Amino acid sequence: MRKLKNSELERISVENFKNTNKSIALNHDEIVVAIGIIMKPAPFDYFDPESVEEVLHLLHQHGDEAKILAGGQSLGPLLNMRLSTPQIIVDINRVTDLEYYKSDDTTLKVGAMTRQSTLEDDTNLRTTQPILAASIPYIGHRSIRNRGTVGGSVAHADPAAEWPAIMLALDGALLIRNSTSSRTVDASDFYISALTTDLKPDEILVEIQLPNWVKTSGWSFIEFSRRHGDFAILGVATYLTIENRRCTKSRIAIIGGGPIPIRASKAESMLIGETISDELLKDVAEQASKELDPDSDMHASADYRRHLASVLVSSALQKAADRAGESGGQ
Repeated sequence: MRKLKNSELERISVENFKNTNKSIALNHDEIVVAIGIIMKPAPFDYFDPESVEEVLHLLHQHGDEAKILAGGQSLGPLLNMRLSTPQIIVDINRVTDLEYYKSDDTTLKVGAMTRQSTLEDDTNLRTTQPILAASIPYIGHRSIRNRGTVGGSVAHADPAAEWPAIMLALDGALLIRNSTSSRTVDASDFYISALTTDLKPDEILVEIQLPNWVKTSGWSFIEFSRRHGDFAILGVATYLTIENRRCTKSRIAIIGGGPIPIRASKAESMLIGETISDELLKDVAEQASKELDPDSDMHASADYRRHLASVLVSSALQKAADRAGESGGQ
């Protein structure tokens, strides 16, 4: 593990940076290669550990003075614009133990350093986790997905990002570690407020856990943005299980509708035990829009986001119900 200061990083050549294939906040010219934004971060000490244990030791030692650098797609711009000024950067790109995904009888487990594009390129996910496979292409552009990590997106907790909605819609869980113990947190308890999660300063997210797909279930993921690759103005992930023509499980997760990703729990409860109908879906969608707490900004007003939610939720639920029927749920 190396410890470097900004002044030492500035002596690393662009060619050497290319050979190491690492995301490092460097000097003016090298930032163009590393991140593509010509600005300069505030001074920091840089560490590049090779194991989870080394990472946890650093976090235990430095606490909230340290920031984790994974894919760098969120932290990089914050550093360069000096919206984040940590004393310590812990680059975990050499922690290869966190790059994996595997399934057992009940759960898909994804290591926090798994790249978005790795999952995108696995055609098996289209049948084993179809809503996940459908949502990943909405994450920025391919170059973003090549660098961006699953753990980084989940832990950054942007309320307009896709992964938090998938975690909520599928009742996902997160495996978190510190230097002495580990714990598992349900996605529904993980998101606290805007860009704030249940992660403590001395903890790291090591694994994302998603239940295996149920064959009698249907799904839909719909996102509305001005251009492909932009953050969503609003997005909806739905999951329905239908048995004997009646809904036995429903999940409605909404992004862009508040400071955190939102589970429309009251709307979900309206579906349980019911036979799907156009009138029911309209009422459920209207209730879901009432559960949002959107802001008005340059992209859309709060009223527009609520209206958009009612339209997208209704459409997403209908698609999920249709898919559940095709899979034998009706």
